[in-house]
Amino acid sequence: MRTRSLLMGAALALGVVTISQPAHAAAPAIQITKIHYDSPGSPDSGANSSLNGEYIQIKNMTRKAMSLKGWTIRDKTTQPDHVYTFGTFTLGAAKTVTLRTGKGRNTATTLYWGRSGNTFAYIWNQVSDTGYLRNPSGTLVDSCSYNSSRADYKLC
Repeated sequence: MRTRSLLMGAALALGVVTISQPAHAAAPAIQITKIHYDSPGSPDSGANSSLNGEYIQIKNMTRKAMSLKGWTIRDKTTQPDHVYTFGTFTLGAAKTVTLRTGKGRNTATTLYWGRSGNTFAYIWNQVSDTGYLRNPSGTLVDSCSYNSSRADYKLC
């Protein structure tokens, strides 16, 4: 009887300890891993090669392919043309996709925002900015902020 009481007391104490442990949020399945906010060369010319020198990378952290259709990427501004909406696109298991600012032909590993024209076509502010990744319902899945360290990019 005494052994049973001790075991029950130990189990209850363990339960209290387990319950009092802080809950940790699970890492998102899809994450922003890098923002390259300053394209190579100076000054920024607005040429397609310069626009494509700035990009954001998104990684699937899971072991299964995931559809990104309807997901969005945007920066901190409220400008409607600073939002990229994924069309039909599947990101493979443990794969990364690079979203470049300029124009090009989409592949399984590189997508293009399609911006062109001039120096106002750049998305990522060179001083500081935040990239936001949202799922199709608009829920924030991940974000990455930076303040220029003159490294030209931020690993998230």
